[in-house]
Amino acid sequence: MTHKYTNALINETSPYLLQHAHNPVNWEAWNPEVLERAKKENKLLLISIGYAACHWCHVMEHECFEDDEAATVMNANFINIKIDREERPDVDHVYMDALQMMTGSGGWPLNIVALPDGRPFWGATYVKKKDWISILNQLSETYKNSPQKVEEYAQNLANGIKAINLVENQNELHLFTAEQLDDAVKDWSRYFDTFLGGYKRAPKFMMPVNLNFLLHYGTARKNEKVLEYTHTTLTKMAWGGIFDHVGGGFSRYSVDTKWHVPHFEKMLYDNGQLVSLYAKAYAATKNDLYKTTVEQTIAFVEKELMHHTFGFYSSLDADSFTETGELEEGAYYVWQEEELKKFLGDNFGIFKDYFNINGYGHWEHGNYVLIRDASDKKIARKHSINTDDLKGIINSSLAILDAERSKRNRPRLDDKILTSWNGLMLNGLVDAYRYLGNDSYLELALKNASFILENLVKPDGGLWHNHKNGKSTINGYLEDYASIIEAFIGLYEVTFDEQWLTHANILTAYCQKNFFDAESGMFFFTSKQDDYVIRRTIETSDNVVPASNSIMAKNLFRLSKLFPEKSYEETALQLLKNVQHNFDKNAQNHANWLELLLFFDQPYYEIAIVGENHKEKAKEIAGYYLSNTIMAATEKESTLSILQNRHSPENTFIYICEQGACKLPVPTVNEALELLRN
Repeated sequence: MTHKYTNALINETSPYLLQHAHNPVNWEAWNPEVLERAKKENKLLLISIGYAACHWCHVMEHECFEDDEAATVMNANFINIKIDREERPDVDHVYMDALQMMTGSGGWPLNIVALPDGRPFWGATYVKKKDWISILNQLSETYKNSPQKVEEYAQNLANGIKAINLVENQNELHLFTAEQLDDAVKDWSRYFDTFLGGYKRAPKFMMPVNLNFLLHYGTARKNEKVLEYTHTTLTKMAWGGIFDHVGGGFSRYSVDTKWHVPHFEKMLYDNGQLVSLYAKAYAATKNDLYKTTVEQTIAFVEKELMHHTFGFYSSLDADSFTETGELEEGAYYVWQEEELKKFLGDNFGIFKDYFNINGYGHWEHGNYVLIRDASDKKIARKHSINTDDLKGIINSSLAILDAERSKRNRPRLDDKILTSWNGLMLNGLVDAYRYLGNDSYLELALKNASFILENLVKPDGGLWHNHKNGKSTINGYLEDYASIIEAFIGLYEVTFDEQWLTHANILTAYCQKNFFDAESGMFFFTSKQDDYVIRRTIETSDNVVPASNSIMAKNLFRLSKLFPEKSYEETALQLLKNVQHNFDKNAQNHANWLELLLFFDQPYYEIAIVGENHKEKAKEIAGYYLSNTIMAATEKESTLSILQNRHSPENTFIYICEQGACKLPVPTVNEALELLRN
């Protein structure tokens, strides 16, 4: 196929950048050479940031970046830089903060106009073509006629971007108390939608970080209201249109209050975390809905997001081509009532009630997004059948729809492999194996871990961030190290192969050397070896994905239980103290930190198992929801101090320890569980 235009993005590997390689805009990728040229030519930077699965990014590309008139204005007055936010979260952090400071809100596409050295002075998300051309002409004229005014504004904004990211090293503070934590959660709960789950607003994001904390908090504090809210949310999400009932897996968020109509993109980072969350919730409740959700989500990831070498791809697009060749959001996923009647025949009546092919499930233009709002028992009772028969009818109906849907044009795939997101998915697989006991999940986890070691580890012991077409590129960020370390600790807990702890320790030491900032007592997001614009970011706020510093702090705490000779716990405590002043005013953006606080506040146990049957007993214990424990086990020998000198030829003993001090060993799992509960 021949193209009228081709720009420098043709040399990139990111699917998002390649989507723009034939725009008439003279796009270039973010790199130091382009920034140096901008300074030499004294040309403004036009920086546009998005990602492959972003619906509004596609809309703006079609309206503005594929348009010759708009491209002429852009090319004449700016050096145009296109960035995949998933490849360059370091740049995205800075300019998203800038946009929020300028406009009070954020999102993608993120469009920034900056001075040649990268200091921003204008920003917006989606802009229509007519307004886009007008704004760019105005900004260009302003810079030509009043450069000093623009420079002054940009410098003030740069100062603000630095200031909002400052973290002070807090040496004297007492730790946030249990009473303060209860008050913070109580204040946070004012936003809970206790009927539909999530928060009292639309759109609704799933926020697995928050739900993970609330499950732990509600269990540890025996707070039934918090647990009821958490399980309501988990149920409504799994019943909602945000979950793909036909093919498995979750979309990114719903546009409404009842989890019905999503923006249909499916992201690896959501699904990895949700596998972990639902597996834990299943361990806590034995609710079959949670188990099925885990199974179907992993099946989706294996089918749609897995490379043949067992690395995991990034996302599926929200948009797909209709039969008439038009890109349309959700086209792959929605159904018309008449086609459902045709495909399902006699089963349609039951299916209609189950998935609300009615006013509740209607989206727009005669399209339905499947959504549940009643239990199996209720639907079975209505149709005078038992629940097993109902499940059979629903499962066979969904299989028919899956086969029919496979004939449609599939959503576009973002096939880059990101280290951090693979860490989240690996951790999800580990938890799925731990709590559901399916050996195939451990097999897949080990294959993915091997992929990481073989393809994403650098010769100096550090990590790459990105892998595509057999090549790994971009120096790793703190999020890459934090998520891989977390997953490797979890992998040790289910295999007791100490190589995973060795790798976790090596990566932790690398972070301490290359990312830790002694002045703030925190980890930088980027390595000290890397260039940066305006500031070197310190990421502390948990969001849809937890902050890299909060994951790192939890990693250090957990490693300290197995390596008490290292200063890991001291560092974790310092990180926690440095951010805890935010907890009472903004608990929901520090949920992962709050779980670390629970680790410090509640008894935290090391479970040590030594003897011939150590794996069997460890697997049985691991199936329980024990969020305040770390497990170590061996048959005879180990390099871990907690396992040394404990071998008995006749018995497999279980030791319950706290801060290295162990109670008398017990031979049975039930006795060990009693010690953990007392």
